Amino acid sequence: MPALVLLGAQWGDEGKGKATDLLGGSVDYVVRYQGGNNAGHTVVVGDQKYALHLLPSGILSPTCTPVIGNGVVVDPSVLLSELSGLNERGVDTSKLLISGNAHIITPYNVTVDKVTERFLGKRKIGTTGRGIGPTYADKINRVGIRVQDLYDESILTQKVEAALDVKNQILTKLYNRRAIAVDQVVEELVGYAEKLAPYVADTVLVLNQALEDDKVVLFEGGQGTLLDIDHGTYPFVTSSNPTAGGACTGAGVGPTKISRVIGILKAYTTRVGAGPFPTELFDEDGDALRRIGGERGVTTGRDRRCGWFDAVIARYATRVNGLTDFFLTKLDVLTGWEQIPVCVAYEIDGRRVEELPYSQSDFHHAKPVYETLPGWSEDITKAKSFSDLPKNAQNYVKALEEMSGAPISAIGVGPGRDETIEINSFL
Repeated sequence: MPALVLLGAQWGDEGKGKATDLLGGSVDYVVRYQGGNNAGHTVVVGDQKYALHLLPSGILSPTCTPVIGNGVVVDPSVLLSELSGLNERGVDTSKLLISGNAHIITPYNVTVDKVTERFLGKRKIGTTGRGIGPTYADKINRVGIRVQDLYDESILTQKVEAALDVKNQILTKLYNRRAIAVDQVVEELVGYAEKLAPYVADTVLVLNQALEDDKVVLFEGGQGTLLDIDHGTYPFVTSSNPTAGGACTGAGVGPTKISRVIGILKAYTTRVGAGPFPTELFDEDGDALRRIGGERGVTTGRDRRCGWFDAVIARYATRVNGLTDFFLTKLDVLTGWEQIPVCVAYEIDGRRVEELPYSQSDFHHAKPVYETLPGWSEDITKAKSFSDLPKNAQNYVKALEEMSGAPISAIGVGPGRDETIEINSFL
């Protein structure tokens, strides 16, 4: 029962879509287990580029069954639009399965998200404004709407009424907004029921049966380790658990069934949104990384903050996820630098700290301690094996591997599906 978890080992945007797609032809199921359409994956197939937000990357593989697990929050309008866009491009989406226990992002969740973020002003978190946080809050507060509720209008109406009892008070009295009508929300949500019906399933049962039948199941995290609600740079985090443990709760599969955990690492570091970022660059190097790497958020359209590789974060990701392997992406972006700094530790109040501080205040004040590695100028996009890489590029990869605490089993040397060096098989 080979079950693999594939997740971001930094702040997201590491290239998980490319890694998942690479494995897609070898696995039977690809499962999104958390997050919503606040995540974005770019997958390049031939000369075609696909921007996926809510759908698992495996939907581009004809031999794979893509699954949206119970831990995901689903905006029906976004999902149907994404499916329609893929269908128009000739992608077969009929095999998609959606958990009946996944929670629905309602129109009022989106409204609350946007007005709350604006209200916070300078204290804003930097959310995508897509209703993700409020939907997870409703889930925890037990006033959430699940996919299965769309098929019982009476229950749906009662749940929407319960949710809006409080939210309308907040919208009208705190934010000076108009109240949201229950019947309007119910009408919109019921309108999605028939279109979603062919995809809705008991995905927990399906996935566990698949593993019992020795099928290969890949669990795909939506964001990075440092955005995890429990283990990330709180409060500048997402509202769910993209770390490896989230795969178990977000898909209904026990931890003893997970065989490998693969962390995706960018050869440098990026972040979207607010929050501490020790290696962030505000100079020409940062601009060059952003330009050469095409560092713009797939979902948000925002420029990503860019910085040098942070080995402290990589070690932390190895520890909290139990990583067995790394997939290093975008090594080609670093071509052309004579010297490449790598953060090996932090300086905090005059002390050298080699592990991620648990204190939010300490991390906020952390200054990077760099070691500089020699760069390379040769084009590496045509490299097919590790030995094809320039010696300095090989040494850079080996140094990152030693610092990060897990073997680098694959390297991305370009954006294309075939521009990957596989050192060790993930299967």
